[in-house]
Amino acid sequence: MKKLLIGNAAVARGAYEAGVGVVASYPGTPSTEITEEIVKFEEVYAEWSPNEKVAAEVAIGASIGGARAMSCMKHVGLNVMADPVFTVSYTGVNGGLVFCVADDPGMHSSQNEQDSRHYAEASKIMMLEPSDSAECKEYTKSAFALSEEYDTPVFIRLSTRVSHSQSMVELCERENVELKPYEKNIGKFVMMPANAIKRHVVVEDRISALKEMAETSPINSTEENGSKIGVITAGIAYMYAKEALGDKVDYLKLGMVYPLPTKKLLDFAKKYDTVYVIEELDPVIENHCRAIGINNLKGKDVFTLLGEYTPTMIKKAVLGESAEEFLELEETIPVRPPVMCAGCPHRGTFYVLKKLGLTVSGDIGCYTLGAAMPLQSVDTTICMGASVSAALGMAKARGQEFNKKLVSVIGDSTFMHSGITGLVDIVYNKGNNTVIILDNSITGMTGHQQNPTTGYTIRGEETKQANLIALCKSIGVENVVVADPFDVKNFEKVVKEEVEREAPSVIIAQRPCALLKTVNYKGHCKINEEKCRNCKLCMKLGCPAITLKDGKVVIDNTQCNGCGLCMNVCPFGAIEKEEA
Repeated sequence: MKKLLIGNAAVARGAYEAGVGVVASYPGTPSTEITEEIVKFEEVYAEWSPNEKVAAEVAIGASIGGARAMSCMKHVGLNVMADPVFTVSYTGVNGGLVFCVADDPGMHSSQNEQDSRHYAEASKIMMLEPSDSAECKEYTKSAFALSEEYDTPVFIRLSTRVSHSQSMVELCERENVELKPYEKNIGKFVMMPANAIKRHVVVEDRISALKEMAETSPINSTEENGSKIGVITAGIAYMYAKEALGDKVDYLKLGMVYPLPTKKLLDFAKKYDTVYVIEELDPVIENHCRAIGINNLKGKDVFTLLGEYTPTMIKKAVLGESAEEFLELEETIPVRPPVMCAGCPHRGTFYVLKKLGLTVSGDIGCYTLGAAMPLQSVDTTICMGASVSAALGMAKARGQEFNKKLVSVIGDSTFMHSGITGLVDIVYNKGNNTVIILDNSITGMTGHQQNPTTGYTIRGEETKQANLIALCKSIGVENVVVADPFDVKNFEKVVKEEVEREAPSVIIAQRPCALLKTVNYKGHCKINEEKCRNCKLCMKLGCPAITLKDGKVVIDNTQCNGCGLCMNVCPFGAIEKEEA
């Protein structure tokens, strides 16, 4: 049976068919749906881990225990899990072990354009790169088999377009894969220096074997069309090239992007006057080709290092032919900048922080939009958990008085991911920073996944709920206050009090995400024109439902969900609730 699947769902299907037993991940766009799809298969144990490092370690442990295991993350999540990943390259596996990493060229939902192929080379772990959903499934199945055959973890590299584009996939039955026997093996799995020195030899021998395999494996294939132009490419860039160039060029499609073949590339390149290397982001394939002596090469001298490629861009660079980049519509489409949703609980927090003129050390999540107009509260965003640690550094650099003008903001899921250690650092090193945990009862930015603070597992089963108050107090924060950010007057009072303290403090800004099914605001808000002074204070909230029309404030009923924050901000009582 065939089915239309996005790439992420196809990876999940491939893992299921390959007999995967354990999947542990942390949600991160564009990889999230892989694990969400895995949950649909009851035969597989799946979890949302607190962070990617823990997820990788759970998967590694499952592999050592004899099960086929997988962990999925976005490219910056690979940074978090790098420590165990580099070491498991040395230990090898027992059950097959696959790491799925989704890169984000164009930064649709990320803070950088990191190219994960560098990790494959640095950690000396094989990496496969599918170009469509059918390959996503088949490459995932192959990855588990290759993992066990060569005693190695295997990377599957995706990108936003592969992860979220749909194509047909042939569905097959699940393999009946028995647990591998577990045997104590100190020399293989205990990576103290004496053992690691010996395992490094194994790694180098393995890479040599994989390089030989790359020369003959059908996963690296050629397509000859009788052209004098050759194209070397992989992943989604192959699909773009096929659309742009059709049969006007010959192709060497690389399904294995590490290790790369040598003889296969040299034999291909010598047939052509010009060879183009088409790859998004860094010149990984290009640098390898140049290093092995391919000179009739064009790569980043005609293609960009930045963002995503398009068929139009490729067609112009290779054939010199121009084409329309996009279909132009006659009507002008209104600009729709990123904005927090109507009813977002974070809006009240940032309104208060902006009003108080505080410096805000920000973090990764929906609340990064607190940097956008008109709130413009957030001063820094670096990586998960950095809001807490960086704020301590800022305070130590600028002194005690600056600290009273500084707060950190971090989501509940992000706090569990990597904010706790930063808070420990503040307490241990005698800081007196104020940390605001934005507790919206869910992992919001990646589409409403459970986390340790929600009290539910990935399958919606009830579990122990992390107590943020007890957790903060247990590491030495004596001043922990829970406040509703929509109670603007009280929240402002709480923030003023906490930033003045001569000790660390935590404010838990507690209100659920407006998009949760359990949140049901009633009616919508409207302007009482008789009371309205047109002060436009409500406009400073940046709510998408509140706009100006003919110089007057209006509320769009189709966008307003009746959260009531604007009612709490209006000084003249000019905003009223109208029941639906």
